[in-house]
Amino acid sequence: MCYIGLDVHKKTISYCVKDVSGQVHSEGAIEATRNSLGYWMKGLPQPWTAAMEATIFTGWIYDHLLPHAQQVKVAHPVMLRAIAASKKKNDRIDASKIADCLRCGFLPECYMVSTEIRDRRRTLRYRHLLVRQMVQLKNRISGLLLETGVSHNKQRLHKAGYFRELLNTNKEVSASIRPLLELSRETVARLQRTEYALVSSLSRDPLLKERIKLLKTIPGAGPVTALTWALEIGDVARFRTLKQAISCCGLCGEEKSSADATKRTPISKQRNKHIQSVLVEAAKLAPRHSHELALVYDREKQKGNANRATLAAARKLVAYLLAADRRQKAFEASEHHVSEDQQNAAA
Repeated sequence: MCYIGLDVHKKTISYCVKDVSGQVHSEGAIEATRNSLGYWMKGLPQPWTAAMEATIFTGWIYDHLLPHAQQVKVAHPVMLRAIAASKKKNDRIDASKIADCLRCGFLPECYMVSTEIRDRRRTLRYRHLLVRQMVQLKNRISGLLLETGVSHNKQRLHKAGYFRELLNTNKEVSASIRPLLELSRETVARLQRTEYALVSSLSRDPLLKERIKLLKTIPGAGPVTALTWALEIGDVARFRTLKQAISCCGLCGEEKSSADATKRTPISKQRNKHIQSVLVEAAKLAPRHSHELALVYDREKQKGNANRATLAAARKLVAYLLAADRRQKAFEASEHHVSEDQQNAAA
């Protein structure tokens, strides 16, 4: 068995091939193209397994190597302390250390979802980009009106009918900002149509349709929440406990213990930020649709911290999503009149 460490960059890929004893078989650099990788793999001793650090380029390289390798692993970049803490650091040394971590079983492997899920997740994340752009443009419209002293109804400003009425009847709207307002509104409308089309296409996708249908039966879980859970989490079987799912979603803090002292830090930065933001937003609205979530939220809020109450509701929502996904059954409220401690123990 040969162990290969890959240090991936935009234009080049540095590699180091080692045997079981750690002897270097070959090392060097190749172009980061499919043709170069294919030609390079023909000269590798068989069998071989490879590892690389997670980057923006990892996906296509992983898919290209996987059919030819015995195993391909992706390392968590934050966990590669041996590389980050090195005094001397270059691409050749990085590839060699990744090969050593793989060979000795010390590689901090991260989860890689299937190609089909990654392709659909890319579409969903593009939808998040469109939403951010819509918010920026809406804020720009409001800012233009405030800069020029135009009185308006803030709650109705972004309604199409009210916006047209504002431009047509309000004499305070100067000619200098009118083209900017119209352009911004047209762009918002176009982004809204595109965002709706993306969510609708993903919801009707044969690979996701049934799973999304089950997840949407949970109170407070709309199509965006269900899609984000399905595409960002992937296979729920990888979570042995509810605590692992909550940690992946970034709804808990880090624990730092030394001797008899134990400290809990604020929300950890080591999380999936995409699902974290969606779950937090869903948890703010979910108590309106679910009596159980409302009880969880109110119980925590009585302690004096609204943010902790939102996180508690989000963790409860994760428990519901995980249970529905595991059982492949629609959500039934009567099955969830149990304490959170009992759910944790069952998970």
